[in-house]
Amino acid sequence: MSKVISIHPAKDFKARSKAVLDNEGQRKNFRGAMDFLQAKRRSQFSDGDELQGLRNLGQAIRQYSLANLPRLLTQLEANLTANGVTVHWAENADDANAIALDIARRVNAKHIIKGKSMVSEEIGFNHAMEAAGIEALESDMGEYIVQLAGEGPSHIIMPAIHKTKQEIAQLFADEVPGVAYTEDVDALIQIGRRVMRRKFADADIGLSGVNFAVAETGTLCLVENEGNGRMCTTVPKVHIAITGIEKVVEKLEHVPPLLSLLTRSATGQPVTTYVNMISGPRKPGEKDGPQEVHLILLDNGRTQAYADDQLRATLQCIRCGACMNHCPVYARIGGHAYGTTYPGPIGAIISPHMLGLEATYPLAFASTLCGACNEVCPVKIPITDILVRLRNEAQAKPDTEDATLRGSGAARSAAVATVWSMWSQVYSKSGLYKLASWFMSRGRALSPSEQGAWTRSRSPLVPAPKRLRDLMKDRKP
Repeated sequence: MSKVISIHPAKDFKARSKAVLDNEGQRKNFRGAMDFLQAKRRSQFSDGDELQGLRNLGQAIRQYSLANLPRLLTQLEANLTANGVTVHWAENADDANAIALDIARRVNAKHIIKGKSMVSEEIGFNHAMEAAGIEALESDMGEYIVQLAGEGPSHIIMPAIHKTKQEIAQLFADEVPGVAYTEDVDALIQIGRRVMRRKFADADIGLSGVNFAVAETGTLCLVENEGNGRMCTTVPKVHIAITGIEKVVEKLEHVPPLLSLLTRSATGQPVTTYVNMISGPRKPGEKDGPQEVHLILLDNGRTQAYADDQLRATLQCIRCGACMNHCPVYARIGGHAYGTTYPGPIGAIISPHMLGLEATYPLAFASTLCGACNEVCPVKIPITDILVRLRNEAQAKPDTEDATLRGSGAARSAAVATVWSMWSQVYSKSGLYKLASWFMSRGRALSPSEQGAWTRSRSPLVPAPKRLRDLMKDRKP
């Protein structure tokens, strides 16, 4: 693939959002898709008591895992190593790509076939491999579509949810040799499968993500619906798995409740078509499986979140995407407007740790704080509380105890800070408040017609001709 997927700076977030809002067709498509996914989830959780019990259990498992994360990571490494898996540690995206590239060069790899992995999107894996002359081809159908289009995923579960079948049909006709235009969905799927089938056989390396890593057994758990994850991890001679350090759990018995929450919240399925458990490379006498298995454990800002008692809850995420499906902002602007690998509510709270608050702070303000994301999160992450915390961090005065994150204070403006300071003084002193409100009511004709972002879609704010205290004085006994 020669096309380059671009991650846009967050400073363009408003412009990208407006472009989508002006696209009536795309807004309609997203609304329909989100309504469908919400209905699918509701159908799986018809028993409210069961849902809340399962959410409490999922939250407890994730919090326990994070509370014991250093110990569990050490245990995971020891048991994976004992199982014949090579474990690598990566501090950032460059480290992770360098590790994968070293493995690829050692085995003289020219072709990599990939299962779905948002972490590989996070580190720009495809571009790093292409720059080294190695093909990295997506095998998940949604990921394959957006890769052909030179785009990133617009949703963490359904990467091509923003595209219509007509757009996909035209894309295949333009980009896949020998393919005629067809809007038949089954035919489009078969076109993708024919391309992949040969690539699986020819690939030198298969790359996958990890949904959960089990410390006590040294097992990598992957869930999927298309079978490409199983092909990627068994057909090529080398399998590289990559995941964030937060995905570890202690016991195998912790996995089923999380899987039940994940699949039902994400796609409205009781369970995905494939649940893969990988505990090592091919053993003597076995008929399939890779000769080598590698696991890359990635930090990339996660330890910053981990070090903070409140922000640690961000790492509970199991990447189901339910918060996106129910978010009134995401449902209207889609994933690409965010300009980050992880969009929506979860993206707004996790991206600042990966990219710095200075690059991502507008996302924390792209929320109504309605709490829909809190209500549907299967592991009960207090997303809105964290969004408020990030807003405060973005406005924090540098070099103070309120500024604890990388990029804190990036949204701070001396003029705005002065205005709020004056507002605080007026509202904290009764005499000043009375005087200010008197001038505002008498001088209402001087109210500006342009009031920044407020008047882009609303009428200007104009003080009432009489204050409440004036009305009360005029009130007859």
